[in-house]
Amino acid sequence: MQLALLEARAAALRGEVPVGAVLTDATGAVLAAAGNQVEALADPTAHAEMLVLRAARAAVGGKFLPGCTLTVTLEPCPLCAAALALHRIERVVFGAYDPKSGGVEHGPRVFQHPTCHHRPEVVGGVEERAATALLQEFFAARRDPANSAER
Repeated sequence: MQLALLEARAAALRGEVPVGAVLTDATGAVLAAAGNQVEALADPTAHAEMLVLRAARAAVGGKFLPGCTLTVTLEPCPLCAAALALHRIERVVFGAYDPKSGGVEHGPRVFQHPTCHHRPEVVGGVEERAATALLQEFFAARRDPANSAER
């Protein structure tokens, strides 16, 4: 989670919503790490999770990533949760819960649908305070009128 938090902090410095993700293989080796790049790539699907899935697939070949663990600072949204199931990720570890836009423990709860063909193990709340604080600080700074010239 520490590497994912570093990626999230780097994303915040670039003006991205501070979400970071890391994908590791069954041995714990890092296959890919990234922070959000939605603004930089002008791509609403350039979430940290999607970026690490794409990078890891390119690195190892094939279309699935069995035995892998995704660690991410925020509960995956429905898009990312569906992608994790499609990639056959074994385990999803996340920091902050997302009652508004989450797709794992909140919202559509993608992995609980009977049509979901692969259900990874899910562990939420890891380093939750640090991940939540990073998001709260980022959005508080965006709402501060003193920072309006930076937007």
